[in-house]
Amino acid sequence: MGAALRRIQIGSALSAFGLGFTVPYLYVYVAQVRDLGAGTAGVVLGVFAMAALAVLPFTGRAIDRRGPLPVLIVASVIASLGALALGLASQVTAAVPAAAVLGAGTAVMQPALATMLVRCTGPSTRTRAFAMQFFLQNLGLGIGGLVGGQIVDTSRPASFTLLFLIEAVMFLVLGAIAATVRMPRTSVAAPGVAADGATPRGGLRVLLSHRAMVQLCVLGFVVFFACYGQFESGLAAYGTEAAGIEPSTLGVALAANTAVIVIAQFVVLRLVERRRRTRVVAAVGLIWAFAWIVAGYAGLGHGSQTMATAAMISTYALFGLGESMLSPTVAPLVADLAPEAMVGQYNSAFALCKQLALAVGPAVGGPMGASLHGPYIVTFVLFSLGITALALRLGRRLTPVQDQPSLANVPSRVVAVSVPQEAAAEVPAPVAAVH
Repeated sequence: MGAALRRIQIGSALSAFGLGFTVPYLYVYVAQVRDLGAGTAGVVLGVFAMAALAVLPFTGRAIDRRGPLPVLIVASVIASLGALALGLASQVTAAVPAAAVLGAGTAVMQPALATMLVRCTGPSTRTRAFAMQFFLQNLGLGIGGLVGGQIVDTSRPASFTLLFLIEAVMFLVLGAIAATVRMPRTSVAAPGVAADGATPRGGLRVLLSHRAMVQLCVLGFVVFFACYGQFESGLAAYGTEAAGIEPSTLGVALAANTAVIVIAQFVVLRLVERRRRTRVVAAVGLIWAFAWIVAGYAGLGHGSQTMATAAMISTYALFGLGESMLSPTVAPLVADLAPEAMVGQYNSAFALCKQLALAVGPAVGGPMGASLHGPYIVTFVLFSLGITALALRLGRRLTPVQDQPSLANVPSRVVAVSVPQEAAAEVPAPVAAVH
């Protein structure tokens, strides 16, 4: 990795380390430690998610106009203030706005970091860079959660304040590291954007006319809805209610998920980086369908409690295997589809779809996992198979190099760009013929 990319990865890992201190304990902190009740805790978590939905539609344009670096620095400061305010909040009137500020800041950091990775890599190195980011973020979250677990004490609110203070400091460290990064200059003007690199007014219109990107956003929504949106809601409820596992076992299952990601990431990377991206994503859908069937055995198979527990842990581990296959495929594909001056908007659009799935997933999966055990499993087996179908369909809209970057003999940002349909009409004939 170059110096700029190395610093970005370190900053991203440290911010994930800070998040790991608080994410597993946010509900307990609001509901029990601050004694604000389960209802208020639900509102705080909801506001955290809704704040992200509110800011992401504007984030992409800011990144493309101002650059990802200043946007990331501002977002890290905002997130730090939100974390500090939440750690000191003892009333509803303080906790809710603090959660909104924290949610907005952390949401903006995601597409800003992704755009910085794009600027510091080419098509031949981008897959490995995103895989490295995913690996380091999961490692940071896992270590942060383990260390935070040794600090927390529900009888001492000050211990939770310390967690949020550490998180706030880690966000500031991210901003400080980002401020030292010298981003490479971009000079390629892509079809559908102005010659000076400015984002056109019709940026959203251009994105929506790009059928491959729209299909990728739909695929991303289904991916995050069927997996990440169920981890701490529907699947957890199903495991405790239908499979009868102890709540503490969920922590072991999440640890197994993280362990598989950390162990398998670079082994999997070697297997997938020279294969078609959409075929890899299609395989993830099949793996996750099998994972849901294993979960079905845990809750509906009427086996021993030991077998049910092992099956639930295996389900989380299988999800981790699929996640390690997605990290080097989906995020780099978003970047390769984006015109040069719209990378921020494309990354933000995909992040918005992800956030929508994370908001809708628990609302749908939670009640189903708790009471409708059979329909819950069948529904998400079908959603997982839907991932496979959507991925194969998307593959028909991609160029060979977009679907399999290893086919490119010479790394080129232009070769990797997929031209939205309306913009293609304005491209000179020799360039359009390439695509």
